[in-house]
Amino acid sequence: MTAGKRRSIYFDHSATTSVLPEVADAMRPYFSDKYGNASSLHSFGREARSSIERARASVASLLGCDPSEVFFTSSGTEADNLAISGVATYRGRSKGHIITTAIEHHAVLEPCERLRRLGFDLTLVPVSKDGIVDSGDVERAVRDDTVLISVMMANNEIGTIQPYKEVGSIAASHGIPFHTDAVQAIGKLPINVKADRVDLLSLSAHKFHGPKGVGALYVKKGTEIEPMIRGGGQERGLRSSTENVPGIVGLGVAAEIAKRDRERTCSKMKGLRDKLIEEIPRLVPRAYLNGHPTKRLVNNAHFRFDFIEGEGLILQLDLKGVAASTGSACSTGSPDPSHVLLAMGISHEQAHGSLRLTLGRDNTEEEVVYLLGVLPEVVSRLREISPFNESRPITQGEGGSRV
Repeated sequence: MTAGKRRSIYFDHSATTSVLPEVADAMRPYFSDKYGNASSLHSFGREARSSIERARASVASLLGCDPSEVFFTSSGTEADNLAISGVATYRGRSKGHIITTAIEHHAVLEPCERLRRLGFDLTLVPVSKDGIVDSGDVERAVRDDTVLISVMMANNEIGTIQPYKEVGSIAASHGIPFHTDAVQAIGKLPINVKADRVDLLSLSAHKFHGPKGVGALYVKKGTEIEPMIRGGGQERGLRSSTENVPGIVGLGVAAEIAKRDRERTCSKMKGLRDKLIEEIPRLVPRAYLNGHPTKRLVNNAHFRFDFIEGEGLILQLDLKGVAASTGSACSTGSPDPSHVLLAMGISHEQAHGSLRLTLGRDNTEEEVVYLLGVLPEVVSRLREISPFNESRPITQGEGGSRV
């Protein structure tokens, strides 16, 4: 880093990522010269349509599906809502049974809860203290009237990888559509929706170096699903609205890069993640890793610290030039502790003292070393003024375990 310049280190890649130059360059002409509506028949429209279909093929290649099974949306949230509500209410269905987990993103939990209020039955499968659902619990929850199973591929807060392949097989054996929220998994896990027995998969471009405001839903051919947005019949009638051509082009290029660079970037991020997981409990007394030590995304290290409040920790790290988070960016501002940590059996007080560090393709070992240098001091200072602190001093020998 340049001498005398304030450090600016970004460890919040699960919240969003930078748009890669290659992606931005591909998008730029579609804001000016190539501005056609993809539904128009003239050359401007045909050019836009061709660009959309190239992006669709790129996303399909990343997922291992046919391009006709990819539908563009405005976000991962919309894709989740479309998958859940679209399948559950197909042809006016007003009752049935839905299975999901207690640690899903609110983009899954809230549409499921809405359907429950409308008359559907809902089962929230619990998770272990490591934040992983038992696929056997999912199977035991299946009923004759189960219309959908939705289990995320990897958790957005603690990074735990769920047994989505096993759940996919269970769903297939019962003839039940299986949806997985893969928003955090793209570019970090090898995905093949056919081999993994996935019927519906949600993704969001800005989580893997594409633009904000565009996502996609994979829908296996033959899956019965109802549109949520009606109008002009775009996206083969499943998602009406004039297509966001620049965003879709950016998503397509980001998908190509995610597939091309996955192994190299994952290897680098895993090394840095493992350093964080090993060193933080050693350097900071009463620091605990949340989630499974190995069954987690290669870029996610999530901790909690006794006797401090997470938002204060984030603000103090920001003053040191380090951007991190307590958990999901979509829940920022909520006074409630993380529903994910509570589902793992962690107390309200402990859940409030959390720190999510999520690495990206450009993070360096130097940046990790800098964080490890400032974090102990920041935690110690916050504990000194914490009303939750015990009167006795916290010593180095008291920390470092995993729950």
